[in-house]
This record gives sequence, C-alpha cells and structure tokens, in this order.
Amino acid sequence: MNENAFLSTWAPRVLSVLRIMAALLLLQHGTTKVLGFPVTPMTGVSLTALPGIAGIIELVGGVLLVLGLFTRPAAFIVSGMTAVAYFLVHGPQNFFPVINGGELAALYCFVFFYIVFAGPGPWSVDAALKR
Repeated sequence: MNENAFLSTWAPRVLSVLRIMAALLLLQHGTTKVLGFPVTPMTGVSLTALPGIAGIIELVGGVLLVLGLFTRPAAFIVSGMTAVAYFLVHGPQNFFPVINGGELAALYCFVFFYIVFAGPGPWSVDAALKR
C-alpha cells in the first residue's frame, strides 16, 4: 500500500478525531459559562446576556458534536456563533486576529464550517444510525 492510499484510508477516522477534539475544546467554554467549571473569568455570566447565550450554544453544541449527533446542523450553528463572537468581540479591537485575540474564534468558525460539509466521520452516533 502506498503512502497516499494509507493516508486516504485513515482520512475519515481523522475527521472524526478532528470533530471530537474541536468539540471538546469548544465544550469547555460552555461548561465554564453555564456550569461554572472550570473557573475562569467567564464563569458566572448571565445566561440571558450574549456570553451566556453563547455558553448555552457551546455546551449543547459541544456535547452534540462530541457524540456526532445531529452533527451537520450543530456544526452550522456553532460555526455561526463563533463567527458572531469574532465579529462582535474580537474584530472591533483590531483588524489582525493575532492582536485582537480572535484566532481561536476564527479557527473554530472554519473548522466547524468544514464539518458542516464533511460530516461527522465514521466514529459518530450519526454514522451508527445510518448503518
């Protein structure tokens, strides 16, 4: 088996790993805002304010994406939420993401947008339900 065939064979599984890891990283933003763990400067935000609403989306969307359940709609909503976070919170501070602190929000936006089109990968509840 040549190198390209080997890499192509693993690509769907690595897509699942990307989805799971990106979702776990996003999930911690939701747990700190909604559940108070881990304690960060965002702990205790009002759930009716924009950061609290984002926390609910991060928590619910993060869990759905970790499981790979309703993956495409969850990824679409989370991608949009992170785009809004970038443009409302980070963008006004400076044009450059490295200066405005928005690199993570921008990267989340495009990773989850990719997952909208690529799907959850084989290691997901969605894939299990299709079988």
